[in-house]
Amino acid sequence: MDMEKNVILVTGGSGLVGKGIQMVIKSDMREAEEWIFLTSKDANLLNKKETFDVFDKYKPTHVIHLAAIVGGLYAHIGANCEFFRKNMQMNDNILEACHKTKVKKLVSCLSTCIFPNKTSYPIDENMVHNGPPHPSNFGFSYAKRMMDVLSTAYNEEHGCMFTSVIPCNIFGPHDNFNVFQGHVMSGLISKAYEAKKNGTTFEIWGTGAAQRQFIYNLDLAKLFIWALREYKEKEPIIFSPDEVDELSIKDIAKMILEAFDFKGEVKFLTEKPDGQLKKTANNAKMRKYLPQFQFTPTREAVRETVEWYVKNYDSARK
Repeated sequence: MDMEKNVILVTGGSGLVGKGIQMVIKSDMREAEEWIFLTSKDANLLNKKETFDVFDKYKPTHVIHLAAIVGGLYAHIGANCEFFRKNMQMNDNILEACHKTKVKKLVSCLSTCIFPNKTSYPIDENMVHNGPPHPSNFGFSYAKRMMDVLSTAYNEEHGCMFTSVIPCNIFGPHDNFNVFQGHVMSGLISKAYEAKKNGTTFEIWGTGAAQRQFIYNLDLAKLFIWALREYKEKEPIIFSPDEVDELSIKDIAKMILEAFDFKGEVKFLTEKPDGQLKKTANNAKMRKYLPQFQFTPTREAVRETVEWYVKNYDSARK
């Protein structure tokens, strides 16, 4: 990024990743930067006029697009149409506003759920469109995929600099800890809190065999800031810990229960779906640029997230 004043607009500024960026940027602010974190109170990004009005108000030179209609496995079941339509609508508004207001650079947030359900592993950036995503959340997945397609179209037709990042499963403070709407990690943390508080059984949907790579929101925040300032490619880049750091849902549940010092009964509801069993991502492209980047150890990050949730239980989203 050049040294003239850059106004960076972050959509989804009060969400999991947006809050992470807010926390990290406090110690990494550059003199030529002004960071603005949008929330739903500032504008309804599903509304085109409100979207354009907020762009006119702040006149951003750069945008990080994090806002999305999101949910965990439970939330997506039976709601794929809604997830597809609303995310498509929001993304179209944001990308068109970036184009019309001549934003210098847009970095959008995708997800590893966009990759084909039936594929070889590890997955990499070149495999996004090689087949249909997992049927459980295809509405959200296709909407995210289409953001990559639309970004490419703007780049080719209008000379824009629209790129995107593909993070693995995100967790951390300020997540949505609603069991039905949140991510897998936050949902398990919420369940564990209630089980310990009420002396009830800790129940896990599925067998616990599904494997995931997890990224702490503060680590992802650092990577997003790097991407905005330094990443020059228009093609997506995967942000994920190394393949050896992949963990099963059962492993993650154990870490959460250890952090809570939970001594009660644990039950796997094996009649419930596991979701996609594997989504191993190859981070070779990221490592090419950032070979020395250090991820927070998962056990440490889980402990910090549990501590934050306990401390902020009354105000946490749930």
